[in-house]
Amino acid sequence: MNLKKILAAAAFLIMAGLIGIVFLIYILTPPKAEPVKTNIIKPGDYEPKMWGVDYPHEYDTWQKTKEPRPAGKSKYKKGFDTDNITYDKLSEFPYMALLFNGWGFGIEYNEPRGHHYMLIDQSEIDQTRVKAGGACLTCKSPYMNELVKKYKSDIFKMPYMEAVSKIPEYHRTLGAACIDCHDNTTLEPKVTKWTLKEGLAAIGHENPTRQELRTLVCAQCHVTYVIPKDGEMKSTNVVFPWKNGKFGDISIENIIKFIKSDPANLEWKQSVTGFKLGFIRHPEFELFSKGSVHFKAQAACADCHMPYKRVGASKISDHNIMSPLKDDLRACLQCHAETPEWLKERVIAIQDRTMSLTSRAGYATAKAAKLFEMANKSAETGKTVETALYQKAKDFYEEAFYRTTFLGAENSLGFHNPQEAMRIAGDAVAFAGKAESLLRQGLEKAGVTVPSEINLELSKYLSERGTKKLNFKSEQEFNDPYGLESIFTPPQSKGIIK
Repeated sequence: MNLKKILAAAAFLIMAGLIGIVFLIYILTPPKAEPVKTNIIKPGDYEPKMWGVDYPHEYDTWQKTKEPRPAGKSKYKKGFDTDNITYDKLSEFPYMALLFNGWGFGIEYNEPRGHHYMLIDQSEIDQTRVKAGGACLTCKSPYMNELVKKYKSDIFKMPYMEAVSKIPEYHRTLGAACIDCHDNTTLEPKVTKWTLKEGLAAIGHENPTRQELRTLVCAQCHVTYVIPKDGEMKSTNVVFPWKNGKFGDISIENIIKFIKSDPANLEWKQSVTGFKLGFIRHPEFELFSKGSVHFKAQAACADCHMPYKRVGASKISDHNIMSPLKDDLRACLQCHAETPEWLKERVIAIQDRTMSLTSRAGYATAKAAKLFEMANKSAETGKTVETALYQKAKDFYEEAFYRTTFLGAENSLGFHNPQEAMRIAGDAVAFAGKAESLLRQGLEKAGVTVPSEINLELSKYLSERGTKKLNFKSEQEFNDPYGLESIFTPPQSKGIIK
């Protein structure tokens, strides 16, 4: 064999070997994650199925928000679990029934279900909860921006079912959708609701970063808001009470200041005291962003409630939004090296402490409310509490009421910001105690004997509520995990007939 043939054969063998090696590497190498597509969705496309054509994995996980969560994972936040029990917040926290009497929340107030049920729950709950009219659709329907542009302020005061009828029939049960949170061309997170745009303008933060947007798209709904009223108590708008705050510092003090700054912000009349009051709803963003550890570490809502997951060769953000507890703390393990068991113990410890002090604040505020009821009745017989004392007590009472309501409405039971939650709860106890002290002083001066223990008569507020005739469910009541509440509010003084 001549040299040329030998070299040719060698070259062939080398080439064949290289091809074999490349092929072997190819078949043994796992597929690379596919980059997220950025196909263009038609502007104004409300239908999630159409977004799902190009983003099927995200759409599939979004659809799972209609499925119940595993039972027994969370100690305090249940409500939409496989046990099929509707958890009644007025049974869990009985003092709320007294404080919210005269308001829809004092009739039916349930632990929330998944995003799929946002509009469905509104249609099924006692209709006193939707007396604010079309304003109730603000964060429940993706069509609200369009309705505001078309009907302007009329949409807010429009009766609720009439406002719902303005939504295309095939989407009258559609809650938060893709179009609420994403840009249709880039799929990047996007602020779409006028309420948050105005709120950010009020605090001078109109150009958030992308990571901040991964929190702010949630803050379009997971915030408190005010529904201003006209002279006929009809809704005129929906606004975030953030004036005088700043990004990372929207305090309970400034929220209260905003509510009290305009009589139009007083949305209802509390039956027990006769006071016109504002209200505070689910202020998750305000509590979380008030200097919490996770906020300071630049974690976003999506990091904890929409963790990344792998589906085949794709890496996606899980749109089956839920508490990390109900997902075995999978999101937490992305950053924390500890075991899920250790992390859960920390969560429960925080929530136990918050629950204990929040409950103490709630009952202290309820006692002050009953003393106002006593003062008002005594005034009818000519035994009037000194005006200055009464007004001072009222100011302290309102400070306690708003703080207690803030904590009761916030859905993490303190975990989103433990230090701030405990500060607010402690201040609520102090304000309520001061209101009680001043009222006792004023009533004694007016010649009214005040018992050492105030009967809260909670059964009067818990029984036969609304058209469904809802009653107290003793098995759902949260008791102080440290056993101290019975010292400050003895069981017999609650007035609950079981």
